[in-house]
Amino acid sequence: MKTSLWLAVVCLTASLPTQAQTFKPIELKDQELANLRGRFVMPGRIISFGVVMTSTWQNAKGDVIGASSSMQIQQSTSQPQFYVSMIDEKGDPSRSQGTGTGTVTGGSGLNSTEGVTQVVRAAGDNNTAYNNVDINVTKANQAPATQQQGQALAQGQTLVGSNGAGSLSVSSTGSGMQLNIIANNNQGSTVQRLAQGGLMQNTTLLGGSNQVRNLTSLNVVLRDTAPAAGSLNGNLDQLRGLRTIGF
Repeated sequence: MKTSLWLAVVCLTASLPTQAQTFKPIELKDQELANLRGRFVMPGRIISFGVVMTSTWQNAKGDVIGASSSMQIQQSTSQPQFYVSMIDEKGDPSRSQGTGTGTVTGGSGLNSTEGVTQVVRAAGDNNTAYNNVDINVTKANQAPATQQQGQALAQGQTLVGSNGAGSLSVSSTGSGMQLNIIANNNQGSTVQRLAQGGLMQNTTLLGGSNQVRNLTSLNVVLRDTAPAAGSLNGNLDQLRGLRTIGF
């Protein structure tokens, strides 16, 4: 993942105009320029913005617990809304799953990191952990059709689930969106959080033969042709609503 692309997406919200007006360049001081990185997007170029977050935990028996949370915003969107699909798969009950005996200490500073933080801490054997962030930027003349699936997640709401692999919680609060899994039998835990301009993917493995995945995909569609000056105000003002829920 390229840092410049990530910073560009973080700055997308700030690029939207508050009212219809002709773009006027402004002069920046040297000190301000020194703090700028990445690229910029002209007002009106963004016609669709989406986020997909998926977290799963598979234990030694093959039981899988997890969730996929998605949001897509375009001009017709009235309010930013996450939709959650729960993942619950049964494994082979004849397989054995012991109790994790590993110990991981420290890590309190991970809660205060900025930007993208990806962490895997393992104190077991035969584990697999995968953290990944994709940023997909495409061009089109119109926004893609929206087909939101799953249960709508309101701000302040938490969805929970559990099976043989562990317990899951998906929450949307003033600090952002979070997917959290605590594995059974002291096998470990994982959390994926998108909030306040940063992304955290943190996995701790205390047992053996677990497979953990934290995946986030940011999808941006840019207008292939320049918009008319009078239409600048009608392009994704809904992104401003993300600020009130922690993004």
